[in-house]
Amino acid sequence: MPPIRVLVVDDSAVVRKLLCEVLASNPALEVAGTAPNGNIALAKIPQINPDLITLDIEMPGLNGLQTLGEIRKLYPKLPVIMCSTLTERGAAITLEALALGASDYVTKPSNSESLAASKGQIQQELVPKIICLAGRRSAKFSSSPTHLPAIQRSATQRIDVLAIGTSTGGPNALAEVIPRFPADLPVPVVVVQHMPPLFTRLLAERLNSRSQLAVHEGEAGNVLKPGEAWIAPGGYHMTLVQKGTDVALELNQDPPENSCRPAVDVLFRSVADVYGPHVLAVVMTGMGADGLRGARTIRESGGEVFVQDEETSVVWGMPGAVVAAGQADQICPLERISAEVVRRVNAGPRPANTRLLQAKTKA
Repeated sequence: MPPIRVLVVDDSAVVRKLLCEVLASNPALEVAGTAPNGNIALAKIPQINPDLITLDIEMPGLNGLQTLGEIRKLYPKLPVIMCSTLTERGAAITLEALALGASDYVTKPSNSESLAASKGQIQQELVPKIICLAGRRSAKFSSSPTHLPAIQRSATQRIDVLAIGTSTGGPNALAEVIPRFPADLPVPVVVVQHMPPLFTRLLAERLNSRSQLAVHEGEAGNVLKPGEAWIAPGGYHMTLVQKGTDVALELNQDPPENSCRPAVDVLFRSVADVYGPHVLAVVMTGMGADGLRGARTIRESGGEVFVQDEETSVVWGMPGAVVAAGQADQICPLERISAEVVRRVNAGPRPANTRLLQAKTKA
């Protein structure tokens, strides 16, 4: 298999050199070319025919967003990974880039890090995304379950909480799903999106401004309420705990799971522990298999799991892993997820007070 050809675009000669050294050290990758600005990058694309572009956000002349816009007009399917600074401005522009069609993003190493640490961060965060997005996946998942679900469920069993897990492609997927929920959604929503600090807060604010639900970045002690959504903050696992008749959020900085913090598995296990069989989980687009073990726990507790289909996923890693393990109750295209969730939530009886914890009653 030929190596993946990468075009590296960054106005910093130091950053270009660092990226090129790391990428060139991987036999699966080839640095097809570099460019110090957007205009040169656009001129080089037809000359070198890259499989993927890494694109700096802040550049003189044609900046990253403008360059991305031109790339999407001319090469709509060409994967583009944005390289962002871990700042509020960088996070805000990155979310805008994702909305404009960027495939994914990475944060640049900080200036305070050693050369070895910077190279290690690029190797850990950027290289797997390049390999995945450029189509050289190490494994393919079947688009249908490998066996029938082992647990038969009542179509009218009550749902008391909705839990969502997603990663690569997730911000746009969430922007498609959450704004379509009605303001009177009778259950709370908890979400893990793999993102660093700052990014999750800005994502919550962005979704809140576009949704009928109130969307927040989760804080320890927040009490879950129907018609509201909480996104796990970057750098923290988010879990649920019963406090009297309420259910509240807790945050911790336990070790990452699946190389992630927040991790979907952590949230899903917690949701299953608190709500038992009254859980509906949704696993959407993302690299890796975070959420698989949590989905299995939810189903073993009697809950249900929906997944996004392969065709509408940016990367069918997380949902594909759930399907391949036979843990998906339903496979939905992205544009149908909201409607299917609302249908399923409304199919079961509602308790008089949806904030009451009734998970262990087996109602």
